Amino acid sequence: QVQLVESGGGSVQAGGSLRLSCAASGNTYSSYCMGWFRQAPGKEREGVASRDSDGATTYGDSVRGRFTISRDKAGNTLYLQMSSLKPEDSAMYYCAISDDRRSCHADGMRYWGKGTLVTISS
Repeated sequence: QVQLVESGGGSVQAGGSLRLSCAASGNTYSSYCMGWFRQAPGKEREGVASRDSDGATTYGDSVRGRFTISRDKAGNTLYLQMSSLKPEDSAMYYCAISDDRRSCHADGMRYWGKGTLVTISS
């Protein structure tokens, strides 16, 4: 079992920044992928960014260049630094982890957090 707890969401104006955190506890994996996903009301879930156990990162087209995914040295916390925020970034943001670094898509994620809400006003 892995527990994931997101934090850092909130309401900011367009152009602002937020940093989301995802604290992980429980089992550890030598090969894994951790990612951020988001879902806005009435829309499908979207992959935002991911980072695998080798340090490789991927970003969704809509956030590339504005968001940065990172991890603390201990490997227990995943971050998502979000800059130049837009109203269309408003969504519930979820953290997830797989037990295989090749599985970075939503369908491959094994554990999910409960999410943190981000609201961007124009």
